[in-house]
Amino acid sequence: MKFHATPLAGARLIELDKRGDERGFFARAFCEREFGAQGLETRFVNVNNSLSSARGTLRGLHYQIGEAAEVKLVRCISGALWDAILDLRPESPTFGRWFGETLSADNRLMMYVPRGFAHAILTLEPDTEALYLVSAHYAPASERGVRWDDPRFAINWPIAPQEISAKDAAWPDFDPATHGVEP
Repeated sequence: MKFHATPLAGARLIELDKRGDERGFFARAFCEREFGAQGLETRFVNVNNSLSSARGTLRGLHYQIGEAAEVKLVRCISGALWDAILDLRPESPTFGRWFGETLSADNRLMMYVPRGFAHAILTLEPDTEALYLVSAHYAPASERGVRWDDPRFAINWPIAPQEISAKDAAWPDFDPATHGVEP
């Protein structure tokens, strides 16, 4: 695997190191040793799979606080999506900044999302499927979210979201006190 820094502290884009021949290729999508050597999470408790049938489907911006804070490793396995991450760690030099990248079945890039980041995906094609590893179990009482169009962060989405769940549409604008990220 090839680990590429992003503009946000601790976040990475991960490129598969493909070994190919006339049959196709083989690549490792996760290796405990390689992740550990990079100082990244090596323990994942869930593998989640999502399918969005419509282009422009937005899922997020989600995160969990406290002991339930999670690391995510996200890959698009069908179609294409724009993966957005937002640094909500008050002590971070990149607090309040966002980064986005296109992940697709063709480019096979993966996004490593550290604890303390909000995360969202926006589908760029119909029938887009994502597979992601998560380091903590879902804890409803620890779940938080930020509205996708919060003016404080001004995320520059590549297309306008067309499908948003009622829950995601109702997330409030960011307030450190109510979002559980005060230092």
